[in-house]
Amino acid sequence: MAGCLVLVVGPSGAGKDTLIRLARAALAGDPRYVFPRRLVTRPPSGDEDNDEIDPAAFARGCAAGAFTLHWRAHGLGYAIPAQAADLAAGGRVVVCNVSRRIVEEARGRGLPVSVVEVTAPPEVLASRIAARGRAADGDLVARLAREARVRADLAILNTGTPDEAAARLIAHLRAC
Repeated sequence: MAGCLVLVVGPSGAGKDTLIRLARAALAGDPRYVFPRRLVTRPPSGDEDNDEIDPAAFARGCAAGAFTLHWRAHGLGYAIPAQAADLAAGGRVVVCNVSRRIVEEARGRGLPVSVVEVTAPPEVLASRIAARGRAADGDLVARLAREARVRADLAILNTGTPDEAAARLIAHLRAC
C-alpha cells in the first residue's frame, strides 16, 4: 500500500486547522490516516492545536535534520516531526498543515506528496484572523499580503460551512 504526505496549505485564516480537525475526527477509526501535531515556537491555542517547541530546541532540530519539514514565518518557527516521513514511507496517509513556501522542497524529498490548498476571500481571511485575538499572530496586514502560488492536487474555497469543505478534504484523503 502506498503512503502519502498530504500537505494542507493556504493563507492564514483559510480554515486549514478546522478542516484538518474535522477530517481527523471523521477518519479516527482508520489507522491508515495520521495527523501529526505541528511543532511551533508559541503555545497552542483554541485555533491551532500544536505542540510548543522553544526557539533553541527548534534551531537545534533544524541543524540536526530532526524534522520532516521546517520553516519560519511571521517570526515563528514551525516543524513537522521526523516520524511523519517514516509513516508516509510505510504506507500511511500523513496529513500536515504546512507553509506554501516549502511545498517544492517536500516534493523533492522522494515521498509521494499531495497538496490541498484551502483558500477564502481576503475579507473572510481578515475577519477570521482578527477573531482569534492572538497577538502572536503578528501583523495582520503582512499575513494577508503574503501571496504564494502552489500547484495543488485539490483546491478548496472555504466559504461555506466547515462540514462542506471538510467533506471535500476527507474524500481526497480517502482517494490517496
